[in-house]
Amino acid sequence: MLSRQGEYKSWEITEAVLPVASNQEEAKNILTDTNVATITKFYGRYQDFMEMPAPAEKVAEYLNAHALWFSRCAEPMKVQLLGENGYALVIGRFGAFGYEVEPKIGLELLPPEEGIYRIRTIPIPDYQSPGYDVDYRASLQLIENDACSSGEVTRVEWELDLIVDLHFPRFIQRLPKSIIQSTGDRLLNQIVRQVSRRLTRKVQQDFQKSLEIPFSGNSKQKR
Repeated sequence: MLSRQGEYKSWEITEAVLPVASNQEEAKNILTDTNVATITKFYGRYQDFMEMPAPAEKVAEYLNAHALWFSRCAEPMKVQLLGENGYALVIGRFGAFGYEVEPKIGLELLPPEEGIYRIRTIPIPDYQSPGYDVDYRASLQLIENDACSSGEVTRVEWELDLIVDLHFPRFIQRLPKSIIQSTGDRLLNQIVRQVSRRLTRKVQQDFQKSLEIPFSGNSKQKR
């Protein structure tokens, strides 16, 4: 789950040459527009928190029952169930310089271990991502604050480590590396911020509705 606002700790870019087929028969099995391109690798770390107006026990009960709320809160993203704890999400369409991708990612929401919730990428059956690979590793924990005038509040603190390999087509690779890097950074920031803003608000709203608490939309988000 992504929080509404946050801070990127670092982004960096590296390159690796894709393997080239040794003969024409092997070449037929490689994407023709990327078999001489490079893989551009982006690393990112994102962290933030959101506040839930309830004791940690209530928040934990809600998070553990993600089958009841995750698909609904993820809208308008398309969601497909993958087993007991997994979901396939179509994030949306993003692009620049005439190159567009529509990321689809499989995520597994693992049961908590020693109070830590984790989310990781899982394969989507019968699906091969076109031009990208994603490694998504998130962890979150619940921090119960002292009771205040409005009642108990639990902070959901979490971190996300994200690695994305983009298989840019050859016409993109002709651009300067600095432009490729800045464009990739912008696309990834756009995806994370757009999804996090929407998902955080919907989760908070859905949680408060489940407790019959009016939703003000003013919960603190930023460290």
